[in-house]
Amino acid sequence: MLPAESGIAEAAAVLRAGGLVAFPTETVYGLGANALDARAAARIFEAKARPSFDPLITHLADAADLPGLIGAVPPAVAALVERFWPGPLTLIVDRPAVIPPIVTSGLDTMAVRVPDEAAARALIAAAGVPVAAPSANRFGQLSPTRAEHVVAGLGGAVDVVLDGGPTRCGIESTIVDARGPQPVVLRLGALPVEALVEAVGPVTVRPGSSGQPVAPGTLAAHYAPRTPLIVGAAEPAAGDGGRRGLLAYRQTPAVGDWAAVEVLSPEGDLTVAAARLFDALHRLDAAGVTEIVAEPVPDVGVGRAINDRLRRAAATWH
Repeated sequence: MLPAESGIAEAAAVLRAGGLVAFPTETVYGLGANALDARAAARIFEAKARPSFDPLITHLADAADLPGLIGAVPPAVAALVERFWPGPLTLIVDRPAVIPPIVTSGLDTMAVRVPDEAAARALIAAAGVPVAAPSANRFGQLSPTRAEHVVAGLGGAVDVVLDGGPTRCGIESTIVDARGPQPVVLRLGALPVEALVEAVGPVTVRPGSSGQPVAPGTLAAHYAPRTPLIVGAAEPAAGDGGRRGLLAYRQTPAVGDWAAVEVLSPEGDLTVAAARLFDALHRLDAAGVTEIVAEPVPDVGVGRAINDRLRRAAATWH
């Protein structure tokens, strides 16, 4: 593990040589490889045990790099780029020939973004190549928001881990396909739908995939702890012996016997709750509880993305 500030040059050299680098973004830690190198991209799928049908997101150092990669940028895409990049917005564009099909799981489209994290952009710029990077965790499990999560989950499968501390947003990017007459949200994420509507007008929200995903992170079961998780009110089952864990939104309930409790935001701040979501679930997962009960949060703003992650995590166990 290297400090993000001083490890950029070494990590960039690893990327250019076809290696894997875990690095912080504003959303979660990514597992990066040279997006122009099919063998390097294949290492991502191997390290994560990720199915080949689930596409990767390509990361750029600067919005100005997009035309050089894909050619002409559609007007609607350009408007979103100007408004939200760098930031937690991933856009669907046509896949350029220079990007190997393995990166997009054989699709003729590509997911791309510019992260709002200085270390991430510095790494990509120093590498001199676009970087394909899903979350740096085993497929389907909790996303990593700290370097320690990466090491615990992937261990020696990663050549370099850059430690930039806890991520700021704590939840993955919002994915939008803006190539049609109206933008379509394919994955809820750290950029609220309300912000998109304010910027570009009405959008369609269509998260979830049946068959091959057209965007990463859209499978019905995903983002799950190793411990069974249910979404519901904080009411312990009779005779549970206090062996369950609780993920509470604002406060610990007055009743109930819980083995471990994590509160996302005592102040009721959904942005704070999102930043703490996966970190809290990692701690509950390590607490030795038999089940995690997760309270839903208000379904507005980034709360919609939090509830989306909780539903997908619960679906893994039901």
